[in-house]
Amino acid sequence: MTSHAYGGSLSDGKQLAFERSKGNCLACHAIADGEMAGNIGPPLINMKQRFPERSELKQQIWDATIANPKTSMPPFGRNKILSKDEIELVVEYIWSL
Repeated sequence: MTSHAYGGSLSDGKQLAFERSKGNCLACHAIADGEMAGNIGPPLINMKQRFPERSELKQQIWDATIANPKTSMPPFGRNKILSKDEIELVVEYIWSL
């Protein structure tokens, strides 16, 4: 496992992102190595180009309604679906895609 700035690993973030009771990103997004991906949201590729600032991606995951009040993406941080530490791990993983 590769450690990153937030004390976890990309595999920890990936596990959270894929876990149905946590991130469940695959319910709406296509992700490399993901099975039965949804197509409600955009595929999670080229994330550093889409979100040049890591903080922008973190804000999107924390509460996507700030940027788009009509989004169907759940506010993972605001609604405490993911803890702050879990969000850091998911952001690190998603930003690596």
